[in-house]
Amino acid sequence: QVQPEEFGGGLVEAGGSLKLSCVVSPSLTGMNYVGWYRQVPGKQRAWVASISTTVSTDYLGSVKGRFTISRDDAKNTVYLEMNMLQPEDTAVYYCNIAPFRGAPGYWGQGTQVTVSS
Repeated sequence: QVQPEEFGGGLVEAGGSLKLSCVVSPSLTGMNYVGWYRQVPGKQRAWVASISTTVSTDYLGSVKGRFTISRDDAKNTVYLEMNMLQPEDTAVYYCNIAPFRGAPGYWGQGTQVTVSS
């Protein structure tokens, strides 16, 4: 059973930075797709960024240029570096690991990111 676990959330002021980590047990092997998503109360979980094993990346328009997704397969870890954070980035952030884009995959428990104005 693949189990992702997110780390690195917290409280930060607007304009600040956070780096989230998603550690995958037992490994990222075979998981070609990794995505970061976020959810605020009362809204559906929304895609933020994704990366494939070919290191092809995609970003939600509102985070492009501020967020960077990366993966280190040797450490079974995926990162989301978030800069110039804004209050509207406040959400619970989740990672999703799947063998390919569109597969249901596996979800972590989420980590809270709160950006104060």
